Amino acid sequence: MTLAIDIRHRLGSLQLDAKFDTGGGLVALFGRSGSGKTSIVNIIAGLIRPDHGCVVNDDVVLVDTARGIFVPRHRRRIGYVFQEGRLFPHLTVKQNLLYGRFFVPDSERREGFDPVVELLGIGALLDRRPGRLSGGEKQRVAIGRALLAGPRLLLMDEPLASLDEARKAEILPYIERLRDQSRVPIVYVSHSLAEVTRLASTVVLIAEGKVAAVGATADVMHRLDLFALTGRTEAGAIIEATVERHDATFGLTELRSRAGLWRLPRLDLDIGARLRLTVRARDVMLAKSAPTDLSALNIVPGVVTDMAGAGPGTGAIVEIKLDCNGDVLIARLTRYSVERLGLEPGQQIHALVKSVALDRRGLSGSIQGTAGADAEANET
Repeated sequence: MTLAIDIRHRLGSLQLDAKFDTGGGLVALFGRSGSGKTSIVNIIAGLIRPDHGCVVNDDVVLVDTARGIFVPRHRRRIGYVFQEGRLFPHLTVKQNLLYGRFFVPDSERREGFDPVVELLGIGALLDRRPGRLSGGEKQRVAIGRALLAGPRLLLMDEPLASLDEARKAEILPYIERLRDQSRVPIVYVSHSLAEVTRLASTVVLIAEGKVAAVGATADVMHRLDLFALTGRTEAGAIIEATVERHDATFGLTELRSRAGLWRLPRLDLDIGARLRLTVRARDVMLAKSAPTDLSALNIVPGVVTDMAGAGPGTGAIVEIKLDCNGDVLIARLTRYSVERLGLEPGQQIHALVKSVALDRRGLSGSIQGTAGADAEANET
């Protein structure tokens, strides 16, 4: 899938001026509330006619204002999953799933009914009506209905925004399965950093109606100059890791990445399973020499490659970017600590992370094990 966007549109006080191209996988439109993300997907869906510009999906021109082209939304073959399921309350789950399928010729049906039901784990719900479903179940059914309509592209606008944390944890693994097993490319709108780092292969960062950055998720999230837009509180590094072993005695799982070995509370994943690990900058401490006799179980060597906010008069906080044998880590320290340690680019350093501080919300894979509590790292 290729999606090319080049649009300009006035929405009240917001001036949209967005241009980007993306490939397949799950593309996340990420940014703060009110930045214009939903307006962009509504233009892709055909719910908004832009003032100027064009939208092209896989060489199919959906919008070209210069040539007077505007394909009606019912002819775009685009599935749309909203914040709420918007299911028909008088129909059963099965009837809701089949509703969109009735309008699609057999030759254009991309997904079979039974595979979609299995993919989303909704087989036991087929005879129920929406009033008897949880919020997470409703969203899974809404996703299934959109898939069975044979879309060339699936739009998901903040699909977890209306759910509590338990329901979000329930549905995230199904979205991962959808991303990995479905043939339908996805554009996913979110202002949640944890969702984006877990799900997205590509990120389009939107700020005040404009595209601030486009690229692979790790590349965008590792840019220190974008931390003000991605959110300093939750920002950090994304590590690709493999489950190496489980420690039954202490209830730990050991992960292996290029940076080294990571230990965290037990995960119910198979040996060899690959996953993404989010290491928040606020949870990383630094030491000039290899420390001993301390409680932190994760200690990895690295080299300082970049620093943001380190000069006089730049404020109290500094972000430090590290190269740890090809993996990136980011630490957030006080400027006082940076000067006390004499940190500078090219310097050898050791990063320390407590096991319970590793952010499980950013872990990919179907995590069913005991949840580790998030912990605030001591400020240094």
